[in-house]
Amino acid sequence: MNSIFEDAQKRLVEVFKHIELTDDVREKLKHPKLSLCVSIPLRMDNGRLKVFTGYRVQFDDTRGPTKGGIRYHPDVSLDEVTSLSFWMTIKCAVMNLPFGGAKGGVSVNPKELSRLELERLSRGYIREIADIIGPKRDIPAPDVYTNATVMGWMADEYAQIKRQQLPGVITGKPVHLNGSLGRDTATGRGALHVLQQWVERNDLRADKMTLAVQGFGNAGYHFSRLAHAAGFKVMAVSDSQGAIFSEEGLDPQKVMNHKEKHKDLRTMLYCDGSVCDLQRYKKLTGHELLGLDVDVLVLAALENQVDKDNVDHIKARHILEIANGPVTSEADVLLEKRGVTVLPDVLANAGGVTVSYFEWVQNIAGFYWDANKVNSRLEKTMVREAKSVFDLSHDKKISLRTAAYLQGVKRIAGAITQQGTHEYFQNE
Repeated sequence: MNSIFEDAQKRLVEVFKHIELTDDVREKLKHPKLSLCVSIPLRMDNGRLKVFTGYRVQFDDTRGPTKGGIRYHPDVSLDEVTSLSFWMTIKCAVMNLPFGGAKGGVSVNPKELSRLELERLSRGYIREIADIIGPKRDIPAPDVYTNATVMGWMADEYAQIKRQQLPGVITGKPVHLNGSLGRDTATGRGALHVLQQWVERNDLRADKMTLAVQGFGNAGYHFSRLAHAAGFKVMAVSDSQGAIFSEEGLDPQKVMNHKEKHKDLRTMLYCDGSVCDLQRYKKLTGHELLGLDVDVLVLAALENQVDKDNVDHIKARHILEIANGPVTSEADVLLEKRGVTVLPDVLANAGGVTVSYFEWVQNIAGFYWDANKVNSRLEKTMVREAKSVFDLSHDKKISLRTAAYLQGVKRIAGAITQQGTHEYFQNE
Protein backbone atom coordinates (compact mmCIF):
# COMPACT_ATOMS: atom_id res chain seq x y z
CA MET A 1 0.00 0.00 0.00
CA ASN A 2 1.36 3.42 -0.97
CA SER A 3 2.19 5.88 1.79
CA ILE A 4 -0.37 8.67 2.09
CA PHE A 5 2.37 11.02 3.27
CA GLU A 6 4.60 10.25 0.29
CA ASP A 7 1.68 11.00 -2.01
CA ALA A 8 0.96 14.23 -0.14
CA GLN A 9 4.58 15.32 -0.56
CA LYS A 10 4.28 14.88 -4.34
CA ARG A 11 2.07 17.98 -4.39
CA LEU A 12 5.16 20.06 -3.64
CA VAL A 13 7.08 18.97 -6.73
CA GLU A 14 5.00 21.17 -9.04
CA VAL A 15 4.86 24.01 -6.48
CA PHE A 16 8.66 24.19 -6.25
CA LYS A 17 8.83 24.89 -10.00
CA HIS A 18 7.14 28.25 -9.44
CA ILE A 19 9.03 29.64 -6.47
CA GLU A 20 12.66 30.15 -5.50
CA LEU A 21 13.22 28.53 -2.12
CA THR A 22 16.17 27.99 0.15
CA ASP A 23 17.01 24.36 0.86
CA ASP A 24 16.08 25.04 4.49
CA VAL A 25 12.41 25.41 3.53
CA ARG A 26 12.40 22.27 1.39
CA GLU A 27 14.01 20.30 4.20
CA LYS A 28 11.58 21.48 6.88
CA LEU A 29 8.58 20.61 4.76
CA LYS A 30 9.78 17.00 4.47
CA HIS A 31 9.68 16.16 8.16
CA PRO A 32 7.18 16.52 11.02
CA LYS A 33 8.56 18.31 14.05
CA LEU A 34 7.08 15.84 16.53
CA SER A 35 5.34 12.46 16.19
CA LEU A 36 3.81 10.81 19.24
CA CYS A 37 2.32 7.32 19.44
CA VAL A 38 0.53 6.39 22.68
CA SER A 39 -1.29 3.44 24.18
CA ILE A 40 -4.62 4.24 25.81
CA PRO A 41 -5.84 1.61 28.29
CA LEU A 42 -9.64 1.59 28.49
CA ARG A 43 -11.75 -0.25 31.06
CA MET A 44 -14.74 -1.48 29.09
CA ASP A 45 -18.23 -1.56 30.57
CA ASN A 46 -17.97 -5.34 30.99
CA GLY A 47 -14.84 -4.95 33.12
CA ARG A 48 -12.39 -6.08 30.42
CA LEU A 49 -9.30 -3.95 29.76
CA LYS A 50 -8.67 -3.01 26.15
CA VAL A 51 -5.77 -0.92 24.83
CA PHE A 52 -6.21 1.48 21.91
CA THR A 53 -3.47 3.21 19.90
CA GLY A 54 -3.50 6.99 19.57
CA TYR A 55 -1.37 9.49 17.68
CA ARG A 56 -0.55 13.19 17.67
CA VAL A 57 1.72 14.75 15.04
CA GLN A 58 2.88 18.36 15.05
CA PHE A 59 4.25 19.06 11.60
CA ASP A 60 5.50 22.64 11.72
CA ASP A 61 5.13 25.52 14.18
CA THR A 62 7.17 28.22 12.43
CA ARG A 63 4.11 30.47 12.02
CA GLY A 64 2.54 29.80 15.42
CA PRO A 65 1.15 27.06 17.67
CA THR A 66 0.08 23.98 15.77
CA LYS A 67 -3.59 23.37 15.01
CA GLY A 68 -5.48 20.31 13.86
CA GLY A 69 -8.29 17.90 14.56
CA ILE A 70 -8.60 14.54 16.29
CA ARG A 71 -10.31 11.69 14.45
CA TYR A 72 -11.68 8.37 15.69
CA HIS A 73 -11.60 5.74 12.95
CA PRO A 74 -10.45 2.12 12.61
CA ASP A 75 -8.02 3.06 9.82
CA VAL A 76 -6.20 5.81 11.73
CA SER A 77 -2.43 5.32 11.38
CA LEU A 78 0.74 7.32 11.88
CA ASP A 79 1.09 7.69 8.11
CA GLU A 80 -2.42 9.12 7.79
CA VAL A 81 -2.05 11.48 10.75
CA THR A 82 1.32 12.72 9.48
CA SER A 83 -0.23 13.49 6.09
CA LEU A 84 -3.15 15.31 7.69
CA SER A 85 -0.77 17.40 9.82
CA PHE A 86 1.16 18.35 6.66
CA TRP A 87 -2.05 19.42 4.94
CA MET A 88 -3.01 21.44 8.03
CA THR A 89 0.33 23.25 7.87
CA ILE A 90 -0.34 24.26 4.27
CA LYS A 91 -4.01 25.06 4.95
CA CYS A 92 -3.33 27.42 7.86
CA ALA A 93 -0.79 29.27 5.72
CA VAL A 94 -3.19 29.43 2.75
CA MET A 95 -5.72 31.15 5.03
CA ASN A 96 -2.97 33.31 6.62
CA LEU A 97 -3.84 32.09 10.11
CA PRO A 98 -1.14 32.38 12.82
CA PHE A 99 -0.89 28.61 13.21
CA GLY A 100 1.19 25.68 12.13
CA GLY A 101 -0.27 22.28 11.38
CA ALA A 102 -0.98 19.23 13.54
CA LYS A 103 -3.34 16.25 13.63
CA GLY A 104 -4.31 13.46 15.97
CA GLY A 105 -6.38 10.33 16.10
CA VAL A 106 -7.23 7.05 17.74
CA SER A 107 -7.54 3.75 15.91
CA VAL A 108 -11.05 2.76 17.01
CA ASN A 109 -14.56 2.26 15.71
CA PRO A 110 -16.38 4.70 18.01
CA LYS A 111 -19.80 3.35 17.09
CA GLU A 112 -18.89 0.14 18.92
CA LEU A 113 -18.37 2.01 22.21
CA SER A 114 -20.95 3.03 24.79
CA ARG A 115 -21.23 6.65 25.85
CA LEU A 116 -19.23 5.96 29.01
CA GLU A 117 -16.54 4.06 27.12
CA LEU A 118 -16.26 6.88 24.59
CA GLU A 119 -15.86 9.45 27.36
CA ARG A 120 -13.21 7.37 29.12
CA LEU A 121 -11.33 6.90 25.84
CA SER A 122 -11.44 10.64 25.09
CA ARG A 123 -10.18 11.57 28.53
CA GLY A 124 -7.54 8.84 28.38
CA TYR A 125 -6.25 10.16 25.06
CA ILE A 126 -5.85 13.66 26.51
CA ARG A 127 -4.01 12.30 29.55
CA GLU A 128 -1.50 10.67 27.20
CA ILE A 129 -0.86 13.78 25.06
CA ALA A 130 -1.37 16.52 27.69
CA ASP A 131 2.34 17.32 27.87
CA ILE A 132 2.54 18.35 24.21
CA ILE A 133 -0.67 20.37 23.79
CA GLY A 134 -1.80 23.74 25.14
CA PRO A 135 -3.36 27.07 24.07
CA LYS A 136 0.02 28.38 22.93
CA ARG A 137 1.55 25.10 21.75
CA ASP A 138 -0.91 22.78 20.01
CA ILE A 139 -4.69 23.18 19.79
CA PRO A 140 -6.81 20.14 18.81
CA ALA A 141 -10.32 20.25 17.33
CA PRO A 142 -12.99 17.81 16.03
CA ASP A 143 -12.49 15.68 12.94
CA VAL A 144 -13.95 12.44 11.58
CA TYR A 145 -16.25 10.81 14.19
CA THR A 146 -15.46 13.33 16.90
CA ASN A 147 -17.70 16.27 17.75
CA ALA A 148 -18.41 19.06 20.22
CA THR A 149 -19.33 16.65 23.03
CA VAL A 150 -16.01 14.82 22.67
CA MET A 151 -14.14 18.13 22.60
CA GLY A 152 -15.93 19.20 25.78
CA TRP A 153 -14.75 16.06 27.57
CA MET A 154 -11.20 16.60 26.36
CA ALA A 155 -11.08 20.27 27.39
CA ASP A 156 -12.42 19.34 30.82
CA GLU A 157 -9.81 16.60 31.26
CA TYR A 158 -7.03 19.01 30.32
CA ALA A 159 -8.36 21.55 32.84
CA GLN A 160 -8.29 18.90 35.58
CA ILE A 161 -4.73 17.92 34.72
CA LYS A 162 -3.50 21.54 34.70
CA ARG A 163 -5.67 22.60 37.66
CA GLN A 164 -6.88 25.67 35.79
CA GLN A 165 -9.45 26.61 33.17
CA LEU A 166 -7.76 26.86 29.77
CA PRO A 167 -10.58 26.72 27.20
CA GLY A 168 -8.23 27.80 24.40
CA VAL A 169 -6.54 24.38 24.45
CA ILE A 170 -9.27 22.87 22.25
CA THR A 171 -11.70 24.34 19.74
CA GLY A 172 -14.97 23.00 18.43
CA LYS A 173 -16.34 22.76 21.97
CA PRO A 174 -20.04 23.02 22.91
CA VAL A 175 -21.23 26.63 22.99
CA HIS A 176 -21.99 26.52 26.72
CA LEU A 177 -18.48 25.22 27.37
CA ASN A 178 -16.78 28.22 25.74
CA GLY A 179 -17.27 27.08 22.17
CA SER A 180 -17.98 29.50 19.33
CA LEU A 181 -21.27 30.06 17.61
CA GLY A 182 -21.00 29.06 13.95
CA ARG A 183 -18.32 26.41 14.45
CA ASP A 184 -20.58 23.45 13.65
CA THR A 185 -21.46 24.80 10.19
CA ALA A 186 -18.09 26.41 9.42
CA THR A 187 -16.50 23.78 7.18
CA GLY A 188 -19.57 23.39 4.98
CA ARG A 189 -20.25 27.13 4.93
CA GLY A 190 -16.66 27.93 4.02
CA ALA A 191 -16.70 25.38 1.18
CA LEU A 192 -19.84 26.98 -0.21
CA HIS A 193 -18.20 30.42 -0.19
CA VAL A 194 -15.31 29.01 -2.26
CA LEU A 195 -17.68 27.36 -4.73
CA GLN A 196 -19.78 30.51 -5.05
CA GLN A 197 -16.69 32.59 -5.77
CA TRP A 198 -15.68 30.14 -8.49
CA VAL A 199 -19.18 30.16 -9.97
CA GLU A 200 -19.28 33.96 -9.99
CA ARG A 201 -15.79 34.24 -11.46
CA ASN A 202 -16.70 31.95 -14.37
CA ASP A 203 -20.09 33.55 -15.09
CA LEU A 204 -21.98 30.43 -14.08
CA ARG A 205 -25.35 30.28 -12.33
CA ALA A 206 -25.98 28.40 -9.11
CA ASP A 207 -29.57 27.60 -10.04
CA LYS A 208 -28.35 25.88 -13.21
CA MET A 209 -25.74 23.70 -11.50
CA THR A 210 -26.16 20.15 -10.21
CA LEU A 211 -24.24 18.60 -7.30
CA ALA A 212 -23.53 15.10 -6.00
CA VAL A 213 -22.18 14.92 -2.44
CA GLN A 214 -20.08 12.01 -1.20
CA GLY A 215 -20.19 12.03 2.61
CA PHE A 216 -23.14 13.16 4.71
CA GLY A 217 -21.43 13.83 8.01
CA ASN A 218 -21.22 17.25 9.62
CA ALA A 219 -19.38 19.00 6.78
CA GLY A 220 -21.21 17.28 3.92
CA TYR A 221 -24.62 17.80 5.48
CA HIS A 222 -24.18 21.49 6.27
CA PHE A 223 -22.64 22.15 2.86
CA SER A 224 -25.55 20.38 1.13
CA ARG A 225 -28.15 22.22 3.19
CA LEU A 226 -26.60 25.63 2.57
CA ALA A 227 -25.95 24.91 -1.13
CA HIS A 228 -29.60 23.84 -1.57
CA ALA A 229 -30.72 27.09 0.08
CA ALA A 230 -28.40 29.05 -2.24
CA GLY A 231 -30.07 27.57 -5.33
CA PHE A 232 -27.80 24.66 -6.26
CA LYS A 233 -29.56 21.41 -7.17
CA VAL A 234 -28.37 18.56 -4.94
CA MET A 235 -28.97 15.43 -7.00
CA ALA A 236 -27.42 12.81 -4.73
CA VAL A 237 -25.85 12.30 -1.32
CA SER A 238 -24.10 9.31 0.21
CA ASP A 239 -22.91 7.99 3.54
CA SER A 240 -20.91 4.91 4.50
CA GLN A 241 -23.84 2.61 3.65
CA GLY A 242 -24.62 3.87 0.15
CA ALA A 243 -26.21 6.73 -1.78
CA ILE A 244 -29.58 8.10 -2.88
CA PHE A 245 -30.39 9.99 -6.07
CA SER A 246 -33.26 12.07 -7.44
CA GLU A 247 -33.63 13.69 -10.86
CA GLU A 248 -35.79 16.39 -9.25
CA GLY A 249 -33.17 17.09 -6.58
CA LEU A 250 -33.02 16.36 -2.85
CA ASP A 251 -33.77 18.53 0.16
CA PRO A 252 -30.75 17.79 2.40
CA GLN A 253 -32.58 18.93 5.53
CA LYS A 254 -35.36 16.39 4.97
CA VAL A 255 -32.77 13.68 4.30
CA MET A 256 -31.01 14.46 7.58
CA ASN A 257 -34.31 14.60 9.49
CA HIS A 258 -35.11 11.10 8.24
CA LYS A 259 -31.62 9.81 8.99
CA GLU A 260 -31.73 11.12 12.56
CA LYS A 261 -35.24 9.78 13.11
CA HIS A 262 -34.05 6.25 12.37
CA LYS A 263 -30.81 6.35 14.33
CA ASP A 264 -30.13 4.08 17.29
CA LEU A 265 -31.62 5.92 20.26
CA ARG A 266 -28.99 4.50 22.59
CA THR A 267 -26.38 6.96 21.35
CA MET A 268 -26.37 10.74 21.36
CA LEU A 269 -23.13 11.04 19.44
CA TYR A 270 -23.50 9.30 16.12
CA CYS A 271 -26.35 9.00 13.67
CA ASP A 272 -26.71 5.29 13.00
CA GLY A 273 -29.46 5.72 10.42
CA SER A 274 -28.55 5.89 6.74
CA VAL A 275 -29.62 8.01 3.81
CA CYS A 276 -30.40 4.65 2.19
CA ASP A 277 -33.38 4.26 4.55
CA LEU A 278 -35.24 6.78 2.40
CA GLN A 279 -37.35 4.56 0.16
CA ARG A 280 -38.68 7.29 -2.13
CA TYR A 281 -35.33 7.90 -3.84
CA LYS A 282 -33.27 5.76 -6.18
CA LYS A 283 -30.50 3.91 -4.36
CA LEU A 284 -26.95 3.93 -5.69
CA THR A 285 -23.62 2.50 -4.62
CA GLY A 286 -20.87 4.87 -3.59
CA HIS A 287 -19.04 4.04 -6.82
CA GLU A 288 -22.11 4.97 -8.86
CA LEU A 289 -22.38 8.33 -7.10
CA LEU A 290 -18.78 9.17 -8.05
CA GLY A 291 -19.66 8.56 -11.70
CA LEU A 292 -22.80 10.72 -11.88
CA ASP A 293 -22.98 13.24 -14.72
CA VAL A 294 -23.24 16.39 -12.58
CA ASP A 295 -21.62 19.80 -12.66
CA VAL A 296 -19.91 19.47 -9.29
CA LEU A 297 -18.80 16.33 -7.46
CA VAL A 298 -18.40 17.20 -3.78
CA LEU A 299 -16.01 14.91 -1.90
CA ALA A 300 -16.75 15.17 1.82
CA ALA A 301 -15.81 11.71 3.11
CA LEU A 302 -12.21 10.48 3.52
CA GLU A 303 -8.89 10.68 1.69
CA ASN A 304 -7.98 8.76 -1.49
CA GLN A 305 -11.53 8.42 -2.84
CA VAL A 306 -10.54 9.26 -6.42
CA ASP A 307 -7.41 7.49 -7.64
CA LYS A 308 -5.85 6.23 -10.86
CA ASP A 309 -8.15 3.20 -10.85
CA ASN A 310 -11.48 5.07 -10.84
CA VAL A 311 -10.59 8.52 -12.18
CA ASP A 312 -11.89 7.63 -15.64
CA HIS A 313 -15.26 6.98 -14.01
CA ILE A 314 -15.60 10.67 -13.03
CA LYS A 315 -17.96 12.65 -15.28
CA ALA A 316 -18.30 15.85 -13.22
CA ARG A 317 -16.87 19.08 -14.65
CA HIS A 318 -15.75 20.35 -11.25
CA ILE A 319 -14.65 18.67 -8.00
CA LEU A 320 -15.00 20.38 -4.62
CA GLU A 321 -12.78 18.81 -1.95
CA ILE A 322 -14.32 19.15 1.51
CA ALA A 323 -12.53 16.05 2.83
CA ASN A 324 -8.76 16.10 3.28
CA GLY A 325 -6.87 14.55 0.37
CA PRO A 326 -9.80 12.85 -1.40
CA VAL A 327 -8.01 12.95 -4.80
CA THR A 328 -4.61 11.29 -5.13
CA SER A 329 -1.73 13.04 -6.88
CA GLU A 330 -1.90 10.60 -9.83
CA ALA A 331 -5.62 11.22 -10.29
CA ASP A 332 -5.00 14.96 -10.02
CA VAL A 333 -2.75 14.92 -13.09
CA LEU A 334 -5.28 12.94 -15.12
CA LEU A 335 -8.18 15.20 -14.11
CA GLU A 336 -6.20 18.30 -15.06
CA LYS A 337 -5.45 16.83 -18.50
CA ARG A 338 -9.19 16.32 -19.00
CA GLY A 339 -9.96 19.89 -17.99
CA VAL A 340 -11.73 18.98 -14.74
CA THR A 341 -11.42 21.81 -12.21
CA VAL A 342 -10.51 20.72 -8.69
CA LEU A 343 -11.23 23.21 -5.92
CA PRO A 344 -8.57 21.93 -3.49
CA ASP A 345 -9.02 20.84 0.11
CA VAL A 346 -6.43 23.22 1.58
CA LEU A 347 -8.68 26.08 0.47
CA ALA A 348 -12.17 24.59 0.20
CA ASN A 349 -12.37 22.98 3.64
CA ALA A 350 -10.53 25.71 5.53
CA GLY A 351 -13.71 27.20 7.01
CA GLY A 352 -13.45 24.82 9.95
CA VAL A 353 -9.96 25.86 11.02
CA THR A 354 -10.80 29.51 10.35
CA VAL A 355 -13.69 29.50 12.82
CA SER A 356 -11.57 27.38 15.17
CA TYR A 357 -9.14 30.29 15.07
CA PHE A 358 -12.01 32.64 15.90
CA GLU A 359 -12.97 30.38 18.84
CA TRP A 360 -9.37 30.37 20.09
CA VAL A 361 -9.23 34.16 19.88
CA GLN A 362 -12.50 34.43 21.83
CA ASN A 363 -11.23 31.99 24.46
CA ILE A 364 -7.98 33.91 24.93
CA ALA A 365 -9.77 37.27 25.12
CA GLY A 366 -12.74 36.05 27.16
CA PHE A 367 -15.04 38.00 24.84
CA TYR A 368 -17.54 36.17 22.63
CA TRP A 369 -19.11 37.10 19.30
CA ASP A 370 -22.62 36.53 18.01
CA ALA A 371 -23.25 34.15 15.10
CA ASN A 372 -23.62 36.96 12.57
CA LYS A 373 -20.16 38.30 13.37
CA VAL A 374 -18.60 34.82 13.17
CA ASN A 375 -20.26 34.06 9.83
CA SER A 376 -19.45 37.49 8.44
CA ARG A 377 -15.77 37.20 9.35
CA LEU A 378 -15.66 33.68 7.94
CA GLU A 379 -17.09 34.87 4.62
CA LYS A 380 -14.66 37.78 4.45
CA THR A 381 -11.68 35.51 5.09
CA MET A 382 -12.77 32.75 2.69
CA VAL A 383 -13.58 35.18 -0.13
CA ARG A 384 -10.29 37.07 0.29
CA GLU A 385 -8.10 33.97 0.20
CA ALA A 386 -10.13 32.24 -2.53
CA LYS A 387 -9.81 35.27 -4.81
CA SER A 388 -6.08 35.37 -4.11
CA VAL A 389 -5.69 31.70 -5.07
CA PHE A 390 -7.84 32.11 -8.19
CA ASP A 391 -5.80 35.15 -9.29
CA LEU A 392 -2.53 33.28 -8.72
CA SER A 393 -3.81 30.35 -10.76
CA HIS A 394 -4.82 32.64 -13.62
CA ASP A 395 -1.66 34.73 -13.62
CA LYS A 396 0.75 31.79 -13.54
CA LYS A 397 -1.45 29.45 -15.60
CA ILE A 398 -1.29 26.72 -12.97
CA SER A 399 -3.93 24.51 -11.38
CA LEU A 400 -5.93 25.76 -8.42
CA ARG A 401 -4.24 23.21 -6.18
CA THR A 402 -0.77 24.31 -7.19
CA ALA A 403 -1.82 27.93 -6.70
CA ALA A 404 -3.20 27.23 -3.23
CA TYR A 405 -0.06 25.36 -2.20
CA LEU A 406 2.08 28.11 -3.68
CA GLN A 407 0.22 30.71 -1.61
CA GLY A 408 0.72 28.68 1.56
CA VAL A 409 4.34 27.74 0.90
CA LYS A 410 5.24 31.38 0.20
CA ARG A 411 4.01 32.34 3.66
CA ILE A 412 5.72 29.42 5.37
CA ALA A 413 8.94 30.13 3.47
CA GLY A 414 8.79 33.77 4.52
CA ALA A 415 8.60 32.77 8.18
CA ILE A 416 11.42 30.22 7.91
CA THR A 417 13.64 32.61 5.94
CA GLN A 418 13.20 35.41 8.47
CA GLN A 419 14.53 33.10 11.19
CA GLY A 420 17.77 32.72 9.25
CA THR A 421 18.77 30.27 6.53
CA HIS A 422 21.91 28.59 5.23
CA GLU A 423 22.46 31.49 2.81
CA TYR A 424 22.11 34.05 5.60
CA PHE A 425 24.64 32.40 7.87
CA GLN A 426 27.10 31.71 5.03
CA ASN A 427 27.13 35.42 4.20
CA GLU A 428 27.94 36.52 7.75
